[in-house]
Amino acid sequence: MSEALQYLTVDTGDSPEVAVIWLHGLGADCHDFEGLVPQLNLGGKAVRFILPNAPMRPVTINGGMPMRAWYDILEMTLERKVDMANIEESAEQIEQIIEDLAAQGISSDNVIMAGFSQGGVIAYQVALRGNYKLAGVMALSTYLADASALPEAATHSNGAAPFLIHHGNQDNVVSPILGGRANEQLQARGFTTQYQVYDMPHAVCPEQVQDIAAWLTQRFAS
Repeated sequence: MSEALQYLTVDTGDSPEVAVIWLHGLGADCHDFEGLVPQLNLGGKAVRFILPNAPMRPVTINGGMPMRAWYDILEMTLERKVDMANIEESAEQIEQIIEDLAAQGISSDNVIMAGFSQGGVIAYQVALRGNYKLAGVMALSTYLADASALPEAATHSNGAAPFLIHHGNQDNVVSPILGGRANEQLQARGFTTQYQVYDMPHAVCPEQVQDIAAWLTQRFAS
């Protein structure tokens, strides 16, 4: 079994019955989206936000410098050459957190997987290749690491889960082409997606935060 990840827990109310596991990008940490939680203003809904730290590992595209990374990136090309074994290991570690939440009384079908950049890759991996039925997936400024392994929605446990896909049209880290491609590939397999492009670089913008808040509110109201 993979080593358990450290994570920050932020509750927006007492005794939450729903959760969001939100994964940071390359070189960031569990505090990266902590300040965003109060900005979401979820109308008093009690939500447990889980903000994990990625493991420290050498990253090839950064000269082998160790940093928090969900996986190694070998080449920064449009097609992206990545370490799939690292991705699978990180996904297993996130599934351990889903099991932690179940022990706390929050079942996986009340959990939304969210991730930015590298974190979004893992969110996709957990949702599409993992073992747990989720309430939805939020993929921000990210891409599918291995579209050839995409399942068909009709036969998958997350076939009915909604996918929110956001990207910046000025993103020079993860090309907007990759976000649009992921949207098209998921739709081709029968998954339900909501795709939005914002006038921003590799980041999160205020308009997007409002849209995320509305989407989360809708998800947790159903």
